[in-house]
Amino acid sequence: MADPVKIYPLPKFHFSVNWGGTRLGFTEVSGLEVATTVIEYREGSSPRYNKTKQPGMTKYGNIILKRGLFVGDLEFFTWWQKTYFFQEQSASFRRTIGIELLNEEHKPVFTWELANAWPCRVKWGELNAEENQVMLEELEITHEGLVLQAD
Repeated sequence: MADPVKIYPLPKFHFSVNWGGTRLGFTEVSGLEVATTVIEYREGSSPRYNKTKQPGMTKYGNIILKRGLFVGDLEFFTWWQKTYFFQEQSASFRRTIGIELLNEEHKPVFTWELANAWPCRVKWGELNAEENQVMLEELEITHEGLVLQAD
């Protein structure tokens, strides 16, 4: 009989984020991506009428964390405020952030670790008197590197 762990792909709805704040519950994480830029080059005397391509610098996507807004919780905004003075003179605003995809036993299966992460945007959901929804807040995080580990 085949091992069900190897037959079925992992569900994406069970995860945790260690972002350095007190409340860890999130409803959505997006932007987990890495890409290599392409450098194109061609010499004028080349007998081929196309450019050669080689790998260039690595680019990392910004991460967006979404969660419900609770009374008195200003942690996203407070962290973002530390970026006012971009030289990080008195207080550093950079953090290492861990995003874990969890299995049924709540243990990590995959871990994305973001290096030197800091908030570049805070956004709140729209106010609408005719909708019956939870108020969400978003934190957009930029970072300088991503390491993926299969646990």
